[in-house]
Order: sequence, then C-alpha cells, then structure tokens
Amino acid sequence: MERPRLGTPSIRDIRDGAKGLRRRRAAVAAGVAGILVGTLAGPTSASSSASASTSASTSTAASGPTSVECPTTLTGKATCYTGQDSNGAYYAIAVPKEWNGSLVMHAHGGPDLGAESDPERSIGDLERWSVMVDEGYAWAGSSYRRGGYGTQMAAADTENLRRLFVEEFDSPRRTYVHGQSWGGNVAAKVVETYGAKKHGPYDGALLTNGVLGGGSRGYDYRVDLRVVYQYYCQNHPRPSEPQYPLWEGLRATSTMTSAGLRARLQECTGFESPAGERTALQQRNLDDILAVTGIPERTLESHLRFATFTFRDIVHNRLGGRNPFSNEGVRYSGSHDDEALNAGVERFAADPTAVRDLSYDSDLTGKVSIPVLTLHAIDDPTAFIEHEAAYRDSLRGAHRDKRLVQSFTRENEHSGLSNSEYANSISALDTWVRTGEKPTPKSLAASCGAFDSKYGTGCFYDPGFYPGSYATRVNPRPGGLRWPAMSAAQEKSWSRISGVGIAP
Repeated sequence: MERPRLGTPSIRDIRDGAKGLRRRRAAVAAGVAGILVGTLAGPTSASSSASASTSASTSTAASGPTSVECPTTLTGKATCYTGQDSNGAYYAIAVPKEWNGSLVMHAHGGPDLGAESDPERSIGDLERWSVMVDEGYAWAGSSYRRGGYGTQMAAADTENLRRLFVEEFDSPRRTYVHGQSWGGNVAAKVVETYGAKKHGPYDGALLTNGVLGGGSRGYDYRVDLRVVYQYYCQNHPRPSEPQYPLWEGLRATSTMTSAGLRARLQECTGFESPAGERTALQQRNLDDILAVTGIPERTLESHLRFATFTFRDIVHNRLGGRNPFSNEGVRYSGSHDDEALNAGVERFAADPTAVRDLSYDSDLTGKVSIPVLTLHAIDDPTAFIEHEAAYRDSLRGAHRDKRLVQSFTRENEHSGLSNSEYANSISALDTWVRTGEKPTPKSLAASCGAFDSKYGTGCFYDPGFYPGSYATRVNPRPGGLRWPAMSAAQEKSWSRISGVGIAP
C-alpha cells in the first residue's frame, strides 16, 4: 500500500499507510540494527567493547509504530504512535491532522540513569513539546536505548528514529532537530555528525537551554561543587565510611539513594529549612558552598545529585574507572577563608585517555553546515547561560558562527520555556531555512507576539543580552580558554584510533 505523501494527509491515510508497511518492518529492523551497530554507533571505548558486542548480539526485536492514544494536549489534533527500535530504544511519534510536511526530531535531556530505555520518557516529552505538533510539525522522540551517559549513542538513536520515520511515513519536506538541556548537546552532536554533508538529512537545529559546553568542560562547576561540598561537610563520604577519590562521584558499590544524599545535604547546610531554623554552622556552610561554586540555592541538590550519581555512571560504567576530571590549578574564592579552603580541598588530575574518550563522545567541534537557532533563559539555574558562550566561541573558532543565531529570555527555569517562544523559534528557523532570511534577536522578540496571541504563555526576550565567556562563570582549567574544546582535526584523528569513545 502506498505510503502517506507529503502535504496534509488524513489520519486514515497515515494509518492505512502504516499498516501497509508492516510487511517490510522485519527487513527495515534488520537494516537499522546493522546501521546502528556500525556507522551510527561510532567508536566504542576499549573498556566497553565486550559489552558493546554483547549488546549487538542481543538487540531487541524492533516493533513498528503502533497507534496509541495521544497525550491530552493533542487529543483530536494528531495521530500518535509508539514502538521500540532494534536496539531497544522506545520512541514516540505524532503526526498532526494538518501536517505541514516537515518533521521535528526531539533529543531529550538528562541523562536518565536507568539501565534500560524508559518507554514513558518519550511520551512525556511529546506532551511537554506538543507545541511543535500544534504548529503543524510531525514530531518524533527517542528514549535512547539505555540510561546513562552517551552523547554519541543518543545522537545515533535520534538519527535511527529519523530513518525509521522515513521508512514508515515517507521523507519529510524538511527535518529539524530540537534538543533540550543535555539533549542540546545531543542535538548539536546530531548536527555535526549527520547534518554536516551538503545534502544531509537535517535542515536546521533548535537548541533550547542546552548544555553546550561539552563533557570535558561542561561539568567543571559540578566537579568544583563535589570537592567544595566535601571540604565543608565531610559527610560524603563520612570519615567512618570507605573512602574514595571524589572524582568518582560515588563508590561503584554504594547503595546511597537520592533521599540519602538529600539527608546529608540537609544535615550539613539545612538547605530545606527556613533560614531562621538553621544552625550558625549550617548557614555558614551553605553560604560558602554557594558563594564559591556560583550554584543557585534552589538547584544545589540537583547539581550535587549529578556530581554524585551521574559522575559515578560516567567514571565506572562508561570509562572503566578512569578519571576524566581535574581541578588542578583552580583557585577557589568567595568563602569566609579562601586560604584554608584552597589548602584543604581535595585535588586531582585527569587521566588523559579518559578525557579523550569523554571529549570524543560529547565535545563539539563547531563544524556546523546548517542553520542553528538557540533559545536560553538568562537565569537558567541548571544549564548556566554561559554554556551559550561556549557554543558561540566553539563555532567562532571553527569559523562557522555565521550559521548561528542565539536568543535569550528573562526567564529563570530550565525544564521548559514559554510555548509562545518555542512556536516562534521553530517558525523563525523554518523561515530561515526556506528563504535564507536569517532572524536576529530583535526580529525574534518582535515576531513572538503573534504566537503569544495563540498560546498566551508570554514573550520574555531580551534582544540586548550578550553572555560573558564561559570562564566568567566556571573556573577554567589549564588550556580551558580555547574553544572549541575538540577541533574537527582532533576528532578525525581520534576516530582513527580503535576503542576511542564511550560504548553505546
């Protein structure tokens, strides 16, 4: 049966087309599995090559898109599908009744730390970013094949789903990739890996509140938090507990939970208590930690969780116990006694091979060949606005900054911005791609009102804002002032070495 064609296909057309394609799915699944194990997955680390081989040989049998009830935000507006690809990644797809023929591929943030792919993740993301479907775009989002860190893996799973969409619903007129939070890093990696060719499958990218500093530098402020916290609190680990270097985040065999970590943070700083109920020592500890690290009080716990559990995942599960982090040469300041802090804080140097593998997996070269539009809250408490400066300087260092437009809003949340701004952004990106009319911060601020009349969630653009360098917010390590953190030449050189990277 003929596949749905571009334009505005009916729901019946889409469903009938999908049914007619079921006969080919076994062949498609096998082909996609082969692609992912090979070119899409990219190099794997030597420490993880055995597990990667096991994963390839036991990959999940793909299940083609099955029609399901859409999230309530899309009731009556679209047909929704879920499935699982040949590598075990669950996904969700939505095709609007009035489809404009273009597709938005979504890369979610995190990373989540579950061992398996979470089928609820892609459904939740579809509900949160249903504004893209409201604007007429088909939408597809992968939950990724597993939890844990792996930027190239997540980028490969996003590309895998795009190919699956093409097999099931035909080639879109245009394809955009949208990444939120860590998904911004993933989407930026998609752009460099799969959208770099002259006639690549992606036409443009939208990066929102993105973690764009890459893995080798983008978590340095959490490294600083981990060591500064321990200097003041001495309870993570306690002196009576087995000791381990803090760059591990947490011992591989530790049974600590998020609730347990929260209790220790409360014990040391009283962060959950009203200021009047904290002890003098708790208040001083809290003041010093916040002043030295620059982390907002309202996200202190979430940053410490990342520096504990995600660091453990990176070190033990992805890098074979090697250390990719360093705080050598960092001078901490802002406390009540900087001299004592710098004399007593734990110091460590990174393993060069661990830095190489983390950098190859997640750092960005700035080699961009398609339009990229970013949207970022100035007061984002999780992905600091200076991540945008890192990305700007990376593209500038690669002489590709003409393909970048950055926009900033007077918002203070990380997980979601105004739907009016999302709709405005995807529209401006689409116009840029179709006509060559490049938006500006001023034009974006001016055009948002038309979308706000539909969504009513507000427009908060600040066209005059310009973020300071990454080093103005995060203590630079030696060599950390040069961007991009990984050049295209370095990436190419590392790609020729067997075993470089993080296994999918």
